[in-house]
Parts: sequence; structure tokens; C-alpha cells
Amino acid sequence: MQNGRFKVNGSTKGEFRQASVMLQLPLLVTAQVDLVLLLVSAFAFWTRLGHLSYPNAVVFDEVYYGQFVSLYMRRVFFVDDSGPPLGHMILALGAYLGGFDGNFAWNRIGAEYPSSVSVYSLRLLPALCGALCVPLVYLLTLELRFSHVSALSAALLLLLDNSFIVQSRFMLLESVLIFFMLLAFFSYLHFHNSTSSPWSKYGWLLLSGTSCAAAVGVKYMGLFSYVLLLGMASLHMWTLIGERSVSHLNVFVHCVCRVVCLVVVPVLLYVFWFYVHLSLLNRSGPHDQLMSSAFQASLQGGLSRITQGQPLDVAYGSQVTLRSSAAQPIPCWLHSHKANYPIRYENGRGSSHQQQVTCYPFKDVNNWWIIKDPSNHDVAAPMTPHAQEVSGYIDFNVSMLAQDLWKVEVSNRESDSEVWKTILSEVRLVHVNTSAALKLSGTSLPDWGFHQLEVVAEKLFKAHSSSLRWTVEEHRFGTSEQQREREAELHSPTQIDVDRKISFWAKFLELQWKMLTVKQENTEHKYSSAPLEWITMETNIAYWLHPNNNAQIHLIGNPVSWGLANLCLLSYQLLAAVYVLRRRRGLKDLPDGVWHQFVCLGCVCVGGWLVNFVPFLLMEKTLFLYHYLPAHCYLYLLSPALLEHAHTHLLRRETHQRALRMFIFAGLFSVFLAYRNFCPLTYGNPVLSDNELQVLKWRDTWDILYRRR
Repeated sequence: MQNGRFKVNGSTKGEFRQASVMLQLPLLVTAQVDLVLLLVSAFAFWTRLGHLSYPNAVVFDEVYYGQFVSLYMRRVFFVDDSGPPLGHMILALGAYLGGFDGNFAWNRIGAEYPSSVSVYSLRLLPALCGALCVPLVYLLTLELRFSHVSALSAALLLLLDNSFIVQSRFMLLESVLIFFMLLAFFSYLHFHNSTSSPWSKYGWLLLSGTSCAAAVGVKYMGLFSYVLLLGMASLHMWTLIGERSVSHLNVFVHCVCRVVCLVVVPVLLYVFWFYVHLSLLNRSGPHDQLMSSAFQASLQGGLSRITQGQPLDVAYGSQVTLRSSAAQPIPCWLHSHKANYPIRYENGRGSSHQQQVTCYPFKDVNNWWIIKDPSNHDVAAPMTPHAQEVSGYIDFNVSMLAQDLWKVEVSNRESDSEVWKTILSEVRLVHVNTSAALKLSGTSLPDWGFHQLEVVAEKLFKAHSSSLRWTVEEHRFGTSEQQREREAELHSPTQIDVDRKISFWAKFLELQWKMLTVKQENTEHKYSSAPLEWITMETNIAYWLHPNNNAQIHLIGNPVSWGLANLCLLSYQLLAAVYVLRRRRGLKDLPDGVWHQFVCLGCVCVGGWLVNFVPFLLMEKTLFLYHYLPAHCYLYLLSPALLEHAHTHLLRRETHQRALRMFIFAGLFSVFLAYRNFCPLTYGNPVLSDNELQVLKWRDTWDILYRRR
């Protein structure tokens, strides 16, 4: 600066010029907007989110999922054998955002929500997922390399399907599952088709793996689509390995990245869902007894409160209750009461006529046992003749003969020096004289045994069977020999503070095992159905009925779109068979690029339908129409794409192509008319008369409800 003025030299001017060139002022942003995509998205949000709070009452399975939402709000532990916890956490998130505190009794369908419950927030997230499925179908069709017309048609089929609308508008999980399934396939195909930098597109692959983990985390049904996507990725990776133009190092790196994004990340996220679940639910709840004593003791309240301060090590003189490690048929404790086995059973077999030893599913004073220091009679068990009877000997003055002695074997000891521990140790009780192990058979005794569970001694036993393992749950230490003094000691526990918290991995593995093995008893439901009935929509489900008029909501698909989807599914299979046979004979009807496009369409759409439908044919559980929706969604991707294929590659004459276009237009218009026709049963509004309801009963097997006057 000279004489109060700044001086700019030549080098500085050159820097300004370089900076202006680098900035390219003014800065401009160019964006391409697909108006059709925006339009179908807007309609999707309108059909799924409009008047979401109606009806202001519990609708069908909201009575089921709402119980878990309330438990989340109160941080109470539960077990749901229908699937992992992510879906419940998503529903609970919506409830949390609406200020729900969990204080609502989900005891019946049709119960009115109080004004303190934000019904809109309870249903918001499933509705958002259902709405986003429509643009995802549009984008996924484009990634399958079909035209925007086919993409629009696929989006319209999903948009106007009444069953998908109904399932999206309530606190249910199918729309969330379908959203993550579609997002996983769209992300993967976008990654596979992308021509940008190999490394910049791996974000899409990571999103695909994350979506797969979310789909499985919502419902185990998501595993079917995940396996299909892994199969596609494996084929693409195998093709990459054969590319001679790619170096060995790049092939290795690309393969590792695919494994990390599609296998490692989903597994870690799946575990993470449970970590969040177990971190949130740290209080004792209604499902505690399904878990081990160690698991229960790690929760606040419940068993941890009962067993607080009791001794850790079991020794001679300990007074204990022994809980069976088997969760089936129900959790129970080793028990003996003042009742003898009958001299003879109904089938003529004899017994020892000594005191009964059973397994009792309730807390009781007769569940307590004393661990004593010691100084061939073989009778068949009452309900399990191949095993031995276990009884209590009544004469208290008898010396401890061999047939009265039991050896304790700690089955989960970490070292030979480890002692028998309360709650933490699982033990087998082996009869000294016969080497038979104490076992819960799981069979209920008849009236003379008060329908308690049978306990037997079995010589041929599997070492790892949970029915052979027992856990000390409650423990009091005493040395008195007199009955009255022993009972007094039970009420004066030794106060020894012991930390019985178990690791997350132990809780995760136990909870995972319980979810996969402990199944609720299947019962017939009025609206349960068989898988083959879903394809032709022979069944429906009444979700809600107004208490005073004919307003009602049903899960009924759009009959026209379902029929078109089934027709296209059959047509693809027949056409694929013809193509394969002709190519086998050396006749290539399609160029290689078109053939690969046709095969990819079948892998995603027909494969997606198969993996999400066929497993239900093998399941022995109560099934409903909504179980079919994930499979049916793939058919809406297939139908327009197959018609485009026929229009472009099969029909040569202009008249035939024009006829097909008219058929497609007429079909879409019929889909819209059917959607409008069934709207009263989709939204519960307007209220229809009995005659109007009768007109909507397109099939005799549908259960349309009529209000008695």
C-alpha cells in the first residue's frame, strides 16, 4: 500500500483471472425433472396419506402390533416369533413422534382411540413407505431397461391396487417390507447398470445391502428376496471374474467390495437391530419366562428383584428351585407334592406308588429342594414308558441309598474347577444307580397328577437337549435339619450382592434361538386362507366395521389388475419355455442384448414372485391374504415390461401393435374403474346400503358384512 492506496501488481491480476476461470462465474445448476415420476408420486401420497386418521379405531392387526408399540414406549421386554424387531421399532418411532406414552389397552378390534393418542402418527410411517413404493416401481422398471411408458404402467398398477392401499394406511408392516425390498433391487440394478466411476457407484451397492438388512429386520419374509438378490449378484460377480480386460487386483477388490456391501454389512446391521432392541427393552415383561434365568435376571424387576442378594455358589445345605431349561411346552420348575403315583395306570402298568415328582409352571413352595451331602428298582414312567419313573421317597428316616442319590453335572462350566452357580449354571441331574438323567418329557399328567408336566429319568439322552438341563433360579442357604427351621430359613435370605449380567452376544443368541424355535400355537382364524386361494383372490379380510352403519374396510385387491398380472405371469413362463427350446435348437429369435434383458426380467420379477410365494405352500401356520402382497408386487413389474417386449419383438404388423396398445389402454382404464368401484371398501367411505354392498360382492367366497337393522 502506497500513499494510502492499494497497489495490485501483475502477478496478482493473473491470479484473479485464473480464479475467475476456475469458478466459471456465474454458477449455474442444471437439473432434469421427470414430471411423470413427480405426478405418480403425488397421487401415491394422496391415496395413502389422505384422511389417515380415519377410522379412529383399532383396525385388524393393529390390535397385535399395538401391544408391542406400547411395550416399547414402556421399555418392557417381549418376544415376537413372527420376525426381528426392526419393524416394531419403526412403528414405535411413529408412535414416539406423536407423543404416545403406551397407555392404551389393545384388547379388541374396533376399540376407539382416545383423543390423547395421535392416530395419524401411529399410521404415518407405514403409509409413507407404501406411498414411496409407487415411484420405486417406476424407477425399478427403468433400471430393468424398459421404457417410461412401461414404468408409468407399472406404477399405475400398484397405485390403483386397493389391497396395497389398505395395507399401507394402517399400523401394519407389509408396506414397510415391500418398500425395503424394492429399494434393495432398485439400488442394486442402478449400481450394476451405472457407467460412472466404479468407486462412486458403490454407494448404491451399500444402500442395497442396507435395504436387504432392513427388509430381513422387518420380517423374515424379507430373507427370500435377499437370497434372490444375492443370487443375481453372484452371477454378475462370476461374469466379472471372467473379464480378461480387468486386472486381477481390480477383480479381487471389486469382489471384496461386493461381499462387504451385500453380506458383511447386512449381517452387522441385522445384529445392530437386536442391539438397539435389547438396549431399549431393559425391563421385565410378560414374555420373561420364555427366556433363561440368566436372561431374566439381567432385566429390571421380575426375577432380578426376587433373586437380589441371594448366594451365587450352590453348596451342601443350599435350598433351591430348579427351572427346566426347555421352553416347550411351557417353562416350569421341578416340583413334588403330597400325592402318590397310582398303584396301576389305566393301561395296566404298575408304578412305585411313591410321591409324585413333576414340573410345575407356577411359583410354589413345593418347588424348593435341598442339596444334601450323601453318607435296583426300575419302574416305567407313567406317560413315557420307555423312560423311568421319578418319585420322592416318603420315609424321612431312611439312609441315602444309591437309588436316592443324584450326581450334579454342570453342562456349561468354563473350567473343571468351576462350581455350581445360581442362575448362571445349567446342570444335568444323573441318577447314581442307573446313570439315567432327569428329564422333562413335556407330556401332561392325567387328573391324578393335576395335569402337571411329567418328569422322567432317561438313560439314552442327548447331551445337548434342553429338556435335560436345569437351572437354579431361587437360592437360600441353610443348615437346619428340622422342617420348621428350614422353612424359616427360606424367608431369611443371605444377603450377598452378585452381578449376574450377561453379555449382549449371549442375550442375542438366546433371543434369536427362542424366536426361531418357540412357536405360538396355530389356531384357525375366520379370515385365514390357503396360498392357492390368494392367486385368484378367492378370499378377503374384513379389517373394520363401523359400530352403527355399513361403513367398512376390507383387504380386497383390484380384481382387474390381479387378473392381468396372473395372465402375464403365465404368458412369460410359456414364452420363456418357447425361447429356451428354440435357442437349444440353434434358432435365436432375439438379439443377445434383448435376450439378456428378457432373462433379467424373469430373474427379478418371476423369481421374486416364486421366492415370496412358494415357501408359504410348505408352511404350517395360520396364513392371510396380506402374506401374498410382497410376491404380487413383482407381477406389477412384470406385466407392462412383458407387454412392451411383445409389442417390440413379437408383433411385426402395425395393426397388431395398434391392437395391443388399445388393449393396454383399455386394461388400465378398467383397472381405474375397478379401483373407483371398490374405494368404499378401501377407505370406509362413503357408507353403502345393503344392495350397494351386494353389488360389490364379485365372488361368492368374499365375506362382505351387513349391519343388522
